[in-house]
Amino acid sequence: MAEREQPFGMRDLLGLSDGMAWLFVVIFEATIVLYLRVNFDIAPAVPAALALASMATAALVVLVCPVDPLPWPATVYVACAGPVAMALSVPWIENPSGFSHQMWTAYPTSYLLAMLVLRGRILPAWAGVAAAATVLVTMGVFTTWHPETAVRALTPIATVAAVTVFMAILRPTQRSLRELRHQATDRAATEAALAAATAERDRQLARLDLLARPMLARIAAGEELTAAEREQCGLLEAELRDGLRAPDLVTTRLSAAARDARARGVEVTLLDDGGFGGVSSSVRAEVIEAAAGELDGATAGRVTVRVLPVGRRWVATVLATGPTGDRRLEIDTAGTVRMST
Repeated sequence: MAEREQPFGMRDLLGLSDGMAWLFVVIFEATIVLYLRVNFDIAPAVPAALALASMATAALVVLVCPVDPLPWPATVYVACAGPVAMALSVPWIENPSGFSHQMWTAYPTSYLLAMLVLRGRILPAWAGVAAAATVLVTMGVFTTWHPETAVRALTPIATVAAVTVFMAILRPTQRSLRELRHQATDRAATEAALAAATAERDRQLARLDLLARPMLARIAAGEELTAAEREQCGLLEAELRDGLRAPDLVTTRLSAAARDARARGVEVTLLDDGGFGGVSSSVRAEVIEAAAGELDGATAGRVTVRVLPVGRRWVATVLATGPTGDRRLEIDTAGTVRMST
């Protein structure tokens, strides 16, 4: 349920696939660089380079971070990057009426904060706007700038305000899109589960038809079964039970070995607790071969083959109890077989 409360992602909202998303990142970064390049003409190289680096990094963070809303450390950095860049570049403006020079850092700052709004951090974005305004007003008050120039420099606030209103209007659409996405996910999961259940049912029916149909046809016809046929029915019932209790152990090799062992009077039990899900097919083949070999050599007593749960040291164990003693085989996750008596 927690996942359903997460806002619809910006990439989903804007319809950006992986390729389009990276193209958007490149264009946004190029815009930041083009705006802040002018600072190298009006400010020393070190402050201008620091301003450019902080803004470019913030732009990358706000676009690339996959979590919505943006994590708080990233949010704080993005909100502070613009005001810091302005504090580094604006004080070096020598022309008091140089309105355009003041805007080279203010405009990309507004774009960055507007993107922060899109990432679900509206209040931090406006805190960044307030910090940027404080920097500009401070420069206007304590320098020779004309007051109206400092006021005019605050116009990028409109960018963040417009995006905030846009997000407020779009919020119901976000909610609808989020619910549609969850419904599609749930429907796909249900369909996958039904398909898997259908496939398993068809597999079991095909196996039942192959193994039991001839005998069931004779029983349905009312024919009297011989002692050998009744014994065959018992062996068939045990083999079908193996398919339910240990589906991953049912192979042609092991099923044949278990059937022959039961025909010799050996009590055979196959159990599967899902351990094959964490190992390779070669390890599974090693387990099948070890179990089949033990069944081939059993003439009396009991043989229990068990696949252990995932995460155990041993993938499977084979315990053989007979008149001549007990044998235990243990197969680890590397496929190594260890025998003890």
